[in-house]
Amino acid sequence: MSIRIAVGEGSCGLAAGAAAVYEALSAKLDGSEAVSLGVTGCVGACFLEPIVDLYAEDGTLYRCVRVNAEGAETIADAALTGDLTKLEPLLISGEDDGFLKRQTRIALRNCGVIDPERIEDYVAAGGYRALRRCLTELTPEQVIEEVKISGLAGRGGAGFPTWFKWNAARSSPGEEKYLICNADEGDPGAFMDRAVIESDPHNLIEGMLIGAYAIGAREAVVYVRAEYPLAIVRLREAIRQAEAAGYIGENVFGTEFSCRIRIKAGAGAFVCGEETALIESLEGKRGMPRLKPPFPAQAGYWHKPSNINNVETFANVPWILAHGGAEFAKYGVEGCRGTKVFAVTGKVRRGGLVEVPMGVTLRDVIFGIAGGIRDGKAFKAVQLGGPSGGCIPASLLDTVIDYKSLSATGAIMGSGGMVVMDEDTCMVGIARFFLDFTTRESCGKCVHCRIGTKRLGEILSRIVSGKGREGDVELLEELCAAVKDGALCGLGQTAPNPVLSTIRYFRDEYEAHIRDHRCPAKECRLLLRYSIDETKCVGCSACARKCPAKAISGELRRSFTIDPDCCVRCGACLTACRFGAVNVE
Repeated sequence: MSIRIAVGEGSCGLAAGAAAVYEALSAKLDGSEAVSLGVTGCVGACFLEPIVDLYAEDGTLYRCVRVNAEGAETIADAALTGDLTKLEPLLISGEDDGFLKRQTRIALRNCGVIDPERIEDYVAAGGYRALRRCLTELTPEQVIEEVKISGLAGRGGAGFPTWFKWNAARSSPGEEKYLICNADEGDPGAFMDRAVIESDPHNLIEGMLIGAYAIGAREAVVYVRAEYPLAIVRLREAIRQAEAAGYIGENVFGTEFSCRIRIKAGAGAFVCGEETALIESLEGKRGMPRLKPPFPAQAGYWHKPSNINNVETFANVPWILAHGGAEFAKYGVEGCRGTKVFAVTGKVRRGGLVEVPMGVTLRDVIFGIAGGIRDGKAFKAVQLGGPSGGCIPASLLDTVIDYKSLSATGAIMGSGGMVVMDEDTCMVGIARFFLDFTTRESCGKCVHCRIGTKRLGEILSRIVSGKGREGDVELLEELCAAVKDGALCGLGQTAPNPVLSTIRYFRDEYEAHIRDHRCPAKECRLLLRYSIDETKCVGCSACARKCPAKAISGELRRSFTIDPDCCVRCGACLTACRFGAVNVE
C-alpha cells in the first residue's frame, strides 16, 4: 500500500483555498507512483480548512490543518521522503482534535473520509450492502418495521416518525408512487444537507432507494437548491455511476425492484422547504403550500401517493438497515432516538458540523465540542431552528437536545442550524433579522403571514432605530399570536418564534430600546452615543480628521468634543483614537 493523500474539497475547503493546495501538491508530487493524490469531502471541522489527510503505508492517518501552499510542499516532501515527522507542525492537536473525537457519526460517517466522486470508495466502505439486504432478504414491510424499531424521526424539523410516513405511502392505493428528497436547505447558517450531498452522495442515493423499495415507488426525485452547484455536480455524477453499476435502474440486484432517480434544482425559495410547496414547485407551479388533508402520502406529486424526507433522514437509513434498528435506537433518549447533525456557527471558537446522540445538552455541544465563545466574550444565547426557531439564553444551557425539551424553551430542533451569540449581540436586532428573512420568503398566499410578518418587522425596525413606543412589546405579542394562529403553513406559524423567545428571555433589552433609547449590546447604530473623555484625550486630532460629518471640534493638544446633533454614529472616531478616549454608550 502506497502513501495516500486526500485534500478536503467541500465548499468550505474550496472557499479556504483547497484547490490551490491540491494544485501545489500535484505539482510537487509530479505523478509519483509512491504517492497517490485524491480529494475527499468536508469532514465537518470547517474552522480548520484547508484540511489535508495523509494515510501512511500502514494506514495511519495524519491530519494536517490550515494548510497553505507552503504547507502543501511540506506534506509532499514528507510523503516522497517517507519522513513523516516533517508533518508535526501541521497536524491537528489538542482541543481541535477533540472536535471530531467527541462526536458520534452515523449520517456523517463517510464525510471527509471517502472520495465522493468514486463509487468504489463508497462500496469499499460498505456501501450498497444494506440495499442488497433489503432487496434480497427483506420484504418492504420488514424494512419499514426495522425503521420503526430504530425510532428514526424526520430530521427536517418536524420530527415525525419516518416509518409512519413510509407506511402511509405504501398503504395508499395506486401503482404509481413517488419518493422525494427535500434538499431545499434554506435556514441561515445551516449547511448539513449540502455537506452530506457534497461529501457522501451515494449514501443519500442508497437511503432513497431503500425508501423507494419500502413504499413501492419506481421514481425518486432530489429537490435541491440551485445555490448548491458543487452538491448538484457530485450528486449527478454519483447517480450516473450508480446507474452504470446497476444500483439504479431496472431489476436492481436481479430482483423485481426498479427505480430511477433524478435531480430537480429549485430556485431557492425558503417556503419550498414545506413539503406541499415543494411538490407544487416540482410540478412546475409557483411554490405555495397546499391545504392538508389530503397529505402527500395520499395525494402528493401529481396527486399520487408520495413520501418526502430530508437528506439527513435518508443518510441514516443505510446504516440502520446494515446494523439493525435496535442498534440505532441505543443512541439518544426515549422518544428521540439516534443522532442529530448540527451546523454550529456564529461566535464559537470551533464552527462546523457536529453529530451527537440525542439527549446531550446544549452546553455539551457549544462548550464541549465547539470550544465555547471566542475572543473571551460571554455566551448570551443560541438560535436553534433557524428563522422558525427561538433564542435560548445562557440560563438554559443545560437543556437536553430532544424535540420536547427544546420546544419547551420556545425554540425548535429544526433542521439543525445552531447560531451562537455572544454578549455583543442585540437580541432585538436578531429578532428583526429573522423577521426580515421570513417576510421576504413568505409566498404571500395567506394574509396572516404576508401582512402579519411585515407589520412585525416594521415594529422591530422602529424599535432598533430609537423610535419605539410604550406598548410596542405588547403589540408584538398580540400580532405574534395572530400570525401563529392564522397562517396556513409551518413558515408562517413559526415565523413569530424569534420575536416571542427574545421577548420571553430578553424583555429588558426591548424596554431599554424603547424607554431609554439605548442598546445594551451597543449594536444598534442609531441608538449609540459617542463622547470623548477629556481626561484621556491628548488633543492629537486624529478623531476629528477621520470624522466624515465634521462633528468633532477642538484645538491641538487640548481635549476635543463631539457634537451629538451632528454625529452620524459611524464609529470612525473610535477606530482612529489610539488612547481609548472615545466612549460609546
